[in-house]
Amino acid sequence: MRQHKRYKRPKKPFDKARIEEEKRLMKEYGLKNKREIWKAETNISRIRAQARKLIVEPEKQEQFLNKLRKIGLIDEKAGLNEVLSLTKRDWLERRLQTIVFKKGLARTIKEARQLIVHRKILVNDKIVDVPSYVVKKDEEPLIKRK
Repeated sequence: MRQHKRYKRPKKPFDKARIEEEKRLMKEYGLKNKREIWKAETNISRIRAQARKLIVEPEKQEQFLNKLRKIGLIDEKAGLNEVLSLTKRDWLERRLQTIVFKKGLARTIKEARQLIVHRKILVNDKIVDVPSYVVKKDEEPLIKRK
């Protein structure tokens, strides 16, 4: 199986506004490095590109929307217009690290990351040690501490 790069680096490496925004996101979501932001950006841009293609193919739209609903990126009534307005923050909100912190299983976002890496968090009674794991909507209530 051929592996692909999972992110794209910014076109302008020294754009002050982008650097400050990335710094804010890293602090807010407890990210290890900027590559994690770039991965979220790339995932969202791929989802939006797929949505643009599906505007002309209505028969595949529902399957695509169901996939995004399962992840929890859009709500039940959302359509392709809502998909086109997704941002990297929406993707970062669905990460295991963020959800562990928001559920109150950890006092800080950094503690949430440490608990996950140290294998103290269970999702559906299985240890998940990847902070960037994208939590599905039905898995959210099944997250607990070991």
